[in-house]
Amino acid sequence: MSDPRTAAIRNIHARTVVLAADDVDTDQIIPARFLTTTRRDGFGDALFADWRFDRDGGPRPGFALNAPEARGAAVLVAGRNFGCGSSREHAAWALRDYGFRAVVAASFADIFRNNALKNGLLPVAVPAAALAWLTAHPGVEVTIDLESATLAAPGLRAVPFPVEPFARYRLLNGIDELGYLLSKSSAIDAFERSRDA
Repeated sequence: MSDPRTAAIRNIHARTVVLAADDVDTDQIIPARFLTTTRRDGFGDALFADWRFDRDGGPRPGFALNAPEARGAAVLVAGRNFGCGSSREHAAWALRDYGFRAVVAASFADIFRNNALKNGLLPVAVPAAALAWLTAHPGVEVTIDLESATLAAPGLRAVPFPVEPFARYRLLNGIDELGYLLSKSSAIDAFERSRDA
């Protein structure tokens, strides 16, 4: 499996699935009982496990991700304060492993946003009016353009979203923080040599 942290993102063109809920915390995204490994793959099966499945492991028919039209959707639309709760990098891993490339919400918990950006998952914070439109149009095809930092859809004019410049640079170029540092190794070596002199 390729590492999603180093897959370049320029444009995401995909269908949405709507999880119309505020304050979705990391224990709801990936329950603690599944945090048994530090591998990044395999968590997609447990994404929203307590909401997706009943006690017998059967899919709950009313849950958005279980609807047939949600299959293949790569953009999750949620409410406010997505990813709150404990610091859990596994939450970003589970969303990516399930197949999501971006989460659109009114706001994100800071730690979740940072974990998402470090793991190739794009958190897109949009104004309330745009979120209301997306919530009312589940399954719409959206285009998220990281270069211009905008989200657009048929019937929705391009909406700008904030993204930290260094994270944007890394995502556009398909490198993580270590990759960025390694790309500067010759400059670091030159600095060390000049310091020794």
